[in-house]
Amino acid sequence: MKIPLSYSFRSLWTRKLTTFLTILGVALVVFVFAAVLMLANGVRDTLVATGSDDNAIVLRKSAESETLSIITFDAADIIGTQPEIAVGADGKPLMTKEVLTIINMMKHGANPNDLSNVTVRGVSPDGVVLRPQVKITSGRMFNFGSSELIIGNEIADRFDGTGIGQSIKFAGREWKIVGHFDAGRSGFASNIWGDKDQILQAFNRQAFSSIVIKLKNKDDFAALSAKFESDPRLNDLKVLREKDFYAAQSETLGNFIRILGLVITIIFSFGAMIGAMITMYAAVANRTVEIGTLRALGFQRRSVLSAFLIESLLISLIGGGVGLVLASMMSLVTISTTDFSSFSEIAFGFSITGGIILGTLIFALVMGFVGGFLPSFRAARLDIVNALRSS
Repeated sequence: MKIPLSYSFRSLWTRKLTTFLTILGVALVVFVFAAVLMLANGVRDTLVATGSDDNAIVLRKSAESETLSIITFDAADIIGTQPEIAVGADGKPLMTKEVLTIINMMKHGANPNDLSNVTVRGVSPDGVVLRPQVKITSGRMFNFGSSELIIGNEIADRFDGTGIGQSIKFAGREWKIVGHFDAGRSGFASNIWGDKDQILQAFNRQAFSSIVIKLKNKDDFAALSAKFESDPRLNDLKVLREKDFYAAQSETLGNFIRILGLVITIIFSFGAMIGAMITMYAAVANRTVEIGTLRALGFQRRSVLSAFLIESLLISLIGGGVGLVLASMMSLVTISTTDFSSFSEIAFGFSITGGIILGTLIFALVMGFVGGFLPSFRAARLDIVNALRSS
């Protein structure tokens, strides 16, 4: 005979305090677990959203990031002649030669000596055309040929001296802020943009950091990549799909967050499993006569084991649900940290997916199973006569 599932449901509420405390412990562990996965996924979403399916990015072969890349002016001119590049209404290739540098700025309310790195991106006129997610929200676009800047919304929200009309001093110049832009959830929101030529002059640079091109057709990528390998003038460079490049950029930071968070979660999960085990052992101790009666009525040992194990799984499932609800609220939060690939500030949010929800619930059930198995096994092994005599 099988014990009805309703028996396990009703049994949970006979020990309201211990059940509640165990659910709370599981919920907190699940919250941390889900938040870590959401954070790592948020990093990936932010950086992948920075790229476009229609764009390719050119870097030096040995460079893993734009800040470490060098592309000579001559190589840039050769790249611009490739027939795989789309052309604009003016008949010129749709490409942006860009230079990246890092400056120090102070966050709102930070110690004057506690500065953070911020990426300054010098772009060509087509830089905005190739990044449709970038929209001016206040002020105006900077004038090419001038020492003017536009500020990403995440930088404007977090750093001092970034208001329209204010100036930032770096590379021996005063740079006037003329606009703020929104870049959605992409990494460009954590950039400062200006004219590439002015930034090259100010920093006395003799090379670009990267070149972004719009392909005539997505299928032209393979042909373009083959040309880079075969042309001796370009074979020290590499061309990547822009989305693939930014996805790879997310791996270092995402893996760091994921590993650190999982280590903390595993430590916390031991506490939650011990809590579930204590709760279930207490249930067995308080219901010895009840267990003996069930056995005397003909319920088999495996039915008793299953009933108590289901109770533990229900506790963990409820706790997992509560933890997930709390974690999902983190999707409204945006945080910032240092991107290890560029060593500059990047802002990103928590991103939840169906896979994270499923994985988190499985994790909660595993905690419930591990924490509840031994007490359930003990309940199933109780001797009928001794259990009834304990009354």
